Amino acid sequence: MIDLTDRVALITGGSRGIGRACAMRFAEAGADIIINYVSSKSAAVEVAEQIEARGRRAYVIKADVSEEDDVASMMDFVQDNIGQLDVLISNAATGGFRPLLSANPRHFHNAMNINALALVLLVQRSIPLLEQSTGRGKVIAISSHGAEMALPWYGLIGGSKAALESLARHLTLEVGDRGVNVNVVKAGLVETDSTRMIPDSDVMFERRREKTMMGDRMLMADDVANACLFLASPLSDMVQGETLIVDGGAAVHI
Repeated sequence: MIDLTDRVALITGGSRGIGRACAMRFAEAGADIIINYVSSKSAAVEVAEQIEARGRRAYVIKADVSEEDDVASMMDFVQDNIGQLDVLISNAATGGFRPLLSANPRHFHNAMNINALALVLLVQRSIPLLEQSTGRGKVIAISSHGAEMALPWYGLIGGSKAALESLARHLTLEVGDRGVNVNVVKAGLVETDSTRMIPDSDVMFERRREKTMMGDRMLMADDVANACLFLASPLSDMVQGETLIVDGGAAVHI
């Protein structure tokens, strides 16, 4: 079993979906959790209560990770009140589902800032703490197949996820020798509040059964969280600048 006792993990968008699954899984492994949210305060507080019920510390911080001042304030709180950060999971995402032909510059900047720029801002502000981590600090970004596949009404999100994966590789060059690993988990189709908003999502989820190679077992948020747990642990110290695909084999064939 992976043991993250005495480690602290910050999870952006940690109140729902994959972020929530990561928060719970990391707490079960012994970590204290910082739950970042921007609008779902009640959900974030509920996750914190469940973490504390497991005997771990939980912190809830509101911050828009696309805004430099918000990220700076969040990291100042971590420095002043916790004094430790070992794992950073950049999970918060947005973009809206719309055709590129109807997207305007505001839509584009919103998607890029939250889904891609946020990773850079978070690493910039957290690197002093990550460098002080016992062992190696770990940064994990959450991506999706839209980074390399064309999906209906997914152009802005997919483009930003492709940028995210490239930024993660380039960040590796800058922080790898400073005791920090940067990797990406590319998740297949997981049923969340967000993915249910994709046009024709019912059809996509049904087709997922034809694509996966796991029989009747469907990809869940917990499966993605398990991959993140591995990348957050010392077992992954030699994994650097990589994109780990977690989709039950759905993307390996037509």
